[in-house]
Amino acid sequence: SSLKHTSVVSSVVIVTANPIFVGAASLVLFREWPGRRLLAAIAVAAVGGALIALSDAGKGIGSLRGDALALGGAVMASCYFLVGRKLRRDIHFLSYITPVYAVAAVILLATALATGHSLTGYAPATWLYFVLLAVVPQLIGHGSLNWSLRYMSATALVLVVLGEPVGAGALAYFLLDEPVTALQVCGGGLILAGVILAVVPNGARAA
Repeated sequence: SSLKHTSVVSSVVIVTANPIFVGAASLVLFREWPGRRLLAAIAVAAVGGALIALSDAGKGIGSLRGDALALGGAVMASCYFLVGRKLRRDIHFLSYITPVYAVAAVILLATALATGHSLTGYAPATWLYFVLLAVVPQLIGHGSLNWSLRYMSATALVLVVLGEPVGAGALAYFLLDEPVTALQVCGGGLILAGVILAVVPNGARAA
């Protein structure tokens, strides 16, 4: 819904701002202290996200509505990763994602029917995109994230997800002709720097 009102880059940057929520909640719920390195990575990435969000300033109420929807998505995604971090410690990967994805599918179907949206009449190319969305970003993308939750903290995992706005912005530029501003480029660079800082071990940890 956010994508109807704002740019791909701004929407994805805000919806992946969950390190702030997940980091605070992980400390309270799981006693997982992020550590100085992870805190520094969050700070660098947050500055990058702020720069990209600034590129949306002055575009009107529509963009603000899109940003607000994306922020709501960030809060829900944070809850999703926190619950997954708790359950994946004791539950096998397939035993976890099968009911999670099945319940999500049932809720989406019920919502579509309740709101009167048509489930038929789409072009063959649209059905192909539906299938690709289910297989690539959902099963492979989110499946990989849910698999990783057993082996790394939710805070570290969502920091890795911060690389998504950079890739999404590049794809939107080439495929959708969405312009990329200097602020977005600088912000994307800082986000990547934060991700690298979070996931690449220093010399002592590598040894």
